[in-house]
Amino acid sequence: MTGASIEFGPVLVVVLVVLTLLGSVVVWLGGIGSGRAVGVAAVRAVVQLSVVSLVITAILKSGWLTAGFIALMFVVASFTSARRIGVPRQVPWIAAAIATGVAPVLALVLASGVVPAEPIAVVPIAGILIGGVMSATSQACRRALEELKTRHGEFEAALALGFVRRAAALEIARPSAGHALIPALDQTRTVGLVTLPGAYVGVLLGGTGPVQAGITQVLVLIGLLAAEAISVLVSVQLVAAGLVSREVLEGARCR
Repeated sequence: MTGASIEFGPVLVVVLVVLTLLGSVVVWLGGIGSGRAVGVAAVRAVVQLSVVSLVITAILKSGWLTAGFIALMFVVASFTSARRIGVPRQVPWIAAAIATGVAPVLALVLASGVVPAEPIAVVPIAGILIGGVMSATSQACRRALEELKTRHGEFEAALALGFVRRAAALEIARPSAGHALIPALDQTRTVGLVTLPGAYVGVLLGGTGPVQAGITQVLVLIGLLAAEAISVLVSVQLVAAGLVSREVLEGARCR
């Protein structure tokens, strides 16, 4: 590491391998998941970021290529979230939930001029928003669907009492789905005290002063919180309407 930049070299490779093995072994021995999954995730991260690093210069020279790259990130996020939720055939609805969170926030920061409409600025902001909203959508839908499955008897009882399906599902799923906002809320509340998030560190490593880094990070955190709030709300509504479902609401009578 020279100055404020991390240099590629044998030492970095060894450190990355050791960290990957450490994570895999801990997960495997602790019985908290698949150790192989940690290794696969690490390898994918290396390969994907290597490819992006090689082509990003060309992408940032063209507005069209930049838009295409952002669209690719959005498509991958939609498929990833749908698979994580367990509804791979309902990608369009998951994409809608992600888009309703990302689009208004990205449009506002660009239209206001707070974020310059330059590829070098748009790509990281869009990537952070899409990534955060993807995670929030996955968590909200998973929590809502699991709650409906666990409390299916209460759902049926609400239907018997005259509730329409959407209202009955909302009563059960909405509180738990709201927990998907906890990571974003905690990160925003404790920024600067517990964590120094990626945008702040990245701006500092890029040579910009701490004040500018702080401004950038505040914009990212608050924008991300707004985007995730919208996507979680839409996700819950989609689950309640039965548009995003596994088997929980199948066969339930629509009223």
